[in-house]
Amino acid sequence: MKTTDTPPAPAADRVPVSTVTVSGGKKEKSSEGTVLNVFSHGVLIIWAILVVMPLLWAVMASFKTDDSILSTPWALPDKLHFENWSRAWSQAHMSDYFFNTVVVVGGSLVGTLLLGSMAAYVLARFDFPGNRFLYFLFIGGMSFPIILALVPLFFVMNNMGLLNTVHGLILVYIAYSLPFTVFFLTSFFRTLPSSVAEAAMLDGASHTRTFFQVMLPMAKPGLISVGIFNFLGQWNQYMLPTVLNTEPDHRVLSQGLVELATSQGYKGDWSGLFAGLVMAMLPVLAAYIIFQRQVVAGLTAGAVK
Repeated sequence: MKTTDTPPAPAADRVPVSTVTVSGGKKEKSSEGTVLNVFSHGVLIIWAILVVMPLLWAVMASFKTDDSILSTPWALPDKLHFENWSRAWSQAHMSDYFFNTVVVVGGSLVGTLLLGSMAAYVLARFDFPGNRFLYFLFIGGMSFPIILALVPLFFVMNNMGLLNTVHGLILVYIAYSLPFTVFFLTSFFRTLPSSVAEAAMLDGASHTRTFFQVMLPMAKPGLISVGIFNFLGQWNQYMLPTVLNTEPDHRVLSQGLVELATSQGYKGDWSGLFAGLVMAMLPVLAAYIIFQRQVVAGLTAGAVK
């Protein structure tokens, strides 16, 4: 008895099972990725609107009159009222507050970056007894609430004659910002190649010259990143100057805005208040817009390396 087998299908008509499976898997994975991208972009757009809209509204209100702010808050100004800015700058003493803030934040920022980079370099590059203890001591300073130190800090500065002084507030800002600066820069210095420092030492450079002329320029992205973070924190600081800087002539912008809101609230000068608020925001926005690439480079340098 002869059996007949089914002839095999031509090679062109064959469809491999594995190809169908892989193709289906790619389609399913592609659809999941598209949904995830749409969801993530939607969340980012919503977050951007929530952040940008109040800023734009404050800028728009600073160029409007008081009546238009209260009657038509979402309408565009009929014309740009620059007198609001001049009134806030001169009559509300925002110029004095701005100058005091620039002096305090500028001095504290330079001191924080200088002392923080030196301490971080030593902790990252040299092994000595107590190295880890000092490192964790700085980290512990990050977890210590500043509000618990306000009362003893007030009496210490009063006994040292630093209360209600600009240089005293600068020293407090430096001490307040050092823990995070040392923690950030220690990790950054560890990612830098040690061969460059060793080559400089072989060429006869001292430790000081190696640090300032070789290692510190290489750490420029990290310095800019931590400098931006410290600038934001020190520029917007309110608790420390309120307790330690009660002299009216030495007030900073955060104190000036509260004083402006308190005094102008009864007069109804809302346009001047918004103008002063925008004045305080502009340096922060400008600093981030200018150095945004350096901030991203500093944050990702350790991961990429």
